[in-house]
Amino acid sequence: MTSRPYQMCTRCVMDTSDADISFDADGVCSHCHKFDTVQRPQWRPDEEGARLWAAKLDEIRAKGQGKEYDCIVGLSGGVDSSYLALKAVEWKLRPLVVHVDAGWNSELATANIERVVKHCGYDLHTVVIDWPEMRDLQLAYLKAGVANQDVPQDHAFFANLYRFAIDNDVKYILAGGNIASESVIASSWEGSAMDAIGLKAIHSRYGSGKLKKYRTISFFDYYINYPILKGMRPLRPLNFMPYGKQIAIDELTKIGWRPYGRKHGESRFTKLFQNYYLPTKFGYDKRRTHLSSLILSGDITKDEAMKDLAKPLYDAAELESDIRYFCKKLNITEIEFHGYVGEPNRYYTEFPNWDSRRALVKHAQDVVGRLLGKHVTVYS
Repeated sequence: MTSRPYQMCTRCVMDTSDADISFDADGVCSHCHKFDTVQRPQWRPDEEGARLWAAKLDEIRAKGQGKEYDCIVGLSGGVDSSYLALKAVEWKLRPLVVHVDAGWNSELATANIERVVKHCGYDLHTVVIDWPEMRDLQLAYLKAGVANQDVPQDHAFFANLYRFAIDNDVKYILAGGNIASESVIASSWEGSAMDAIGLKAIHSRYGSGKLKKYRTISFFDYYINYPILKGMRPLRPLNFMPYGKQIAIDELTKIGWRPYGRKHGESRFTKLFQNYYLPTKFGYDKRRTHLSSLILSGDITKDEAMKDLAKPLYDAAELESDIRYFCKKLNITEIEFHGYVGEPNRYYTEFPNWDSRRALVKHAQDVVGRLLGKHVTVYS
């Protein structure tokens, strides 16, 4: 890969650490242009958004009549999913609330989940992932040396979420993902967490056992079976209302929920992965995508984002403690851990993956979209 001169966007804080980024004559990046042309029209924090979501709520309630649950809400304990759980009470929905425990919950995350569930009066269904299999899979990813070390956790979360939906005949899955704080994604930094082909390929090469209990979502399920044959629909309600992190935190703290101090602080694995592994091994600072999203949604200014970026990712003593915990839990030495970080970088494209199949599906969606005269997006 040929290097190019360093450049940062004149509007957001994305830079050339994203190999796929491009800039116009004014120095504005491709992420900003995508936000303006693709994502901004889908973000409706206005009266029209309220009207659209009210109509969708009527649809959810109608299709849920006679069933124990009318939707699924995945609860991680993070800001977005916790706030969504609060709103579901306001909307008088009857959600099946699911938490997937992959073994890395912080104590604060566990406490926050309990506070939300108790306040809302929900029954919580917790799936505890088989730890020996999760450990084996996460070690395989470390040995593979790829950027997205969070795939084993993320894939398990969604695979179990959709399995609960199938088992309970629920058609709607409410997710906390939102354009206001997550519009910017650097695809060059990671492969899709839903790519079971890539996950199994990495485990086959570097794992030491078989994944007998670990659930996966196949390509067929993700693009055909769940959305088309079974009619399941993922929804992102936070895109239809005024939303910002501070709005959510202000509401959540009223019920005793406590903020983490950093994005994805609910997972001790993700904390170390995003704030040490990625910037040290690949030069990727995930704060850039998050802060750029907040700039584009008008939540913060670029100057404020630059001040955040100037802060250290880790306190030295905290980093030492987190690495020690990480290595003990995975049963490796700190020398082994630093060895994995120092190994040559690999990219998910060096392993079998679903990219070619996904490209065919996207092409088919584009063709159907042109025939119908509207944007078509169908997947779980």
